[in-house]
Amino acid sequence: MPSRRWKASRLIRIFSVAALLITAALVTGFVVWHRSPVNLGTANAQARAELLQHWRAGDVAVLVRHAERCDRSSNPCLGPADGITELGSQSAAAVGQGFIQLGMAQTDVFTSPVTRTEQTAHFMFGKEVTTQAWLASCGNTLRDDVIAHKIAHRNAVLITHSGCIGDFEAQTGYKHAAFSDYSSSLFVSIKANGQLKVLGILNDGDWQSMWNDKLLK
Repeated sequence: MPSRRWKASRLIRIFSVAALLITAALVTGFVVWHRSPVNLGTANAQARAELLQHWRAGDVAVLVRHAERCDRSSNPCLGPADGITELGSQSAAAVGQGFIQLGMAQTDVFTSPVTRTEQTAHFMFGKEVTTQAWLASCGNTLRDDVIAHKIAHRNAVLITHSGCIGDFEAQTGYKHAAFSDYSSSLFVSIKANGQLKVLGILNDGDWQSMWNDKLLK
């Protein structure tokens, strides 16, 4: 009898350890599977200070998703069905103000040649913006295209699409990143030698948290 109890106890311990290992593996897999770039709106001050440092050096490229689509919303539209909504135009304008606060003196702006991205660019900066076809086609070369169009010591704001941002994230180590929100911005630093580092994401409602940080003032 003691031998049987010892064997049963040993089996229970083995099954318990196995269950813990399986649970840990599943949790780790879930976290890794859904890994996304850091949210700069809730990140520590150091992450936001790093962004500001790179921006001032002209080392940043930003992929901005267009504002709310008219054809996928019940909100009033600005005009064409392939454009953005009135609410989207307000969001775009607020994001544009965020970039203006960062400083646009050494920044180039390009947009995808699609109505919703062109409208987003217009409401962000109040003027027409140069269109680039590669910001609509995207695909497997997008990471290289961004690097190729980034001018040394000049930031680049690139207004594009969620699918394109997803392509870029997959090519920079975030294959299963969360779907980008309307008017969200993905910041990366690109050195003159082409070395790239993903800095994080800033959603349209998170810009104020950037300026509330005393280290950035």
